[in-house]
Amino acid sequence: MPSARRTRLIEPDDPALQYMGRIDWDDPKGPVWVFPYTQVRFRFTGTSLGLKVINRRQNGPSHLGVIIDGVQTSLPIDHDGVPVELRAAGDLPDIQHEAVIFKRQDGQHYLTLLGIEVDRGAGVTPPETPLPSRRMEVFGDSVSCGERNEASCYLGREDPPADLTPYSNSWYSYAAMTARNLNAQLHDISQGGASLLDGIGWFNGPDYLGMESIWDKVEYNPALGRVKTWDPKAYDPQVIVVALGQNDSHPADFMADDYEGVQARLWRTRYVEFIHTLFGLHPRAHIILTTTILIHDLSWDRAIDQVCREVGDERVSHFLYSRNGSATPGHPRVAEHREMADELTAYIRSLGEGIWNA
Repeated sequence: MPSARRTRLIEPDDPALQYMGRIDWDDPKGPVWVFPYTQVRFRFTGTSLGLKVINRRQNGPSHLGVIIDGVQTSLPIDHDGVPVELRAAGDLPDIQHEAVIFKRQDGQHYLTLLGIEVDRGAGVTPPETPLPSRRMEVFGDSVSCGERNEASCYLGREDPPADLTPYSNSWYSYAAMTARNLNAQLHDISQGGASLLDGIGWFNGPDYLGMESIWDKVEYNPALGRVKTWDPKAYDPQVIVVALGQNDSHPADFMADDYEGVQARLWRTRYVEFIHTLFGLHPRAHIILTTTILIHDLSWDRAIDQVCREVGDERVSHFLYSRNGSATPGHPRVAEHREMADELTAYIRSLGEGIWNA
């Protein structure tokens, strides 16, 4: 990081900064980023770029994504719980640059942005293009986060036993690629290990938390602080993708074992209730129910199809990928996310331009 005498701090609430994602803005001088693909965009002049942040992590190493003039790098954050200055770039030509800083990972870490550092004489201006008017929201699990997707040597294979946290990159998740294909904003409300229901799944075990405890929060990880509620009226998506059901099979695959059993019927009932809740907040949105190409028992897709029929609204549809539930035993890698993004993009386009007029 350049010395303080040669830099100046751009505070987080500077009007030149353009944000996207579900952000905790209780402190305008220290917004908290929790969800993957949360980001800030801006243009700057000068030869260097730095960040001042506080990182809180539950487990694994934390990395931020940095894109400068179209070139992406991964920026490690080694400190935990204290303010730290990070060098994002140096020795740049003294011209105008376009920058995107984004959260690569899910709620295993929270990032407080304290400011952006540029050369003392540098200018900072808004991006050339405004935020898109199209708005998407995805409720999902590790696949929607892009977890472990950069482990390209394991394409179509199970994850190795090593910690692949640094290989998680939300930018190359199917959710983010689909949004960019459609020129839409995205709130990626996804958490690795998340189920639909509390009490099952993989996140926050043994006191598992599902999307029913995450979806309306801006901070939700009990290991990292108090839970804080989000105001859903702050963002009104026209397209909502619900990509859940893969982690609900842990610790028991009750949908496969007993489709008409009490637990399976309760899950379908609660899913219907979740969709009605989303409609209550976003009555004009089109809601797409889906899973992913990650291998899972197809009884879950049967259950989702039944949920779709029970909701019985033309604004709710069930989408299946061509290799749905049968493509890979491990987390999908970037190439597989691109495959999903291309198919989901085509499906959303097939719904017509009218869905974006809501």
